[in-house]
Amino acid sequence: MAEKQKQNNLKDSLSRLNEIVKWFSEQEEVDVETGLQKIREGAVLVKSCKARLSEIENEFKEIQSSVETELPKTQRRVRKTEVINENEEESLDNSGVNPEDLPF
Repeated sequence: MAEKQKQNNLKDSLSRLNEIVKWFSEQEEVDVETGLQKIREGAVLVKSCKARLSEIENEFKEIQSSVETELPKTQRRVRKTEVINENEEESLDNSGVNPEDLPF
């Protein structure tokens, strides 16, 4: 639930920033006090967006690190299976049984 709220906050903040930019672009003459108020609001929104984007970047890095550390374990399991299969083939070769004679 908190994660959804953070997503909405980022989305809402970016949307509000777009509204502020649009407001400035539509003004022929900007009232200094109103403009200053919107710039302050925009600065707060930019700061919160940067913080949230930094959190998201860190989450991606954690996931990437987790995947990268898990990958070698998987590769080791695959390699162990390959070694076992190679050993089985060697033992069949040494047993005098021709694999082509096997019914499967």
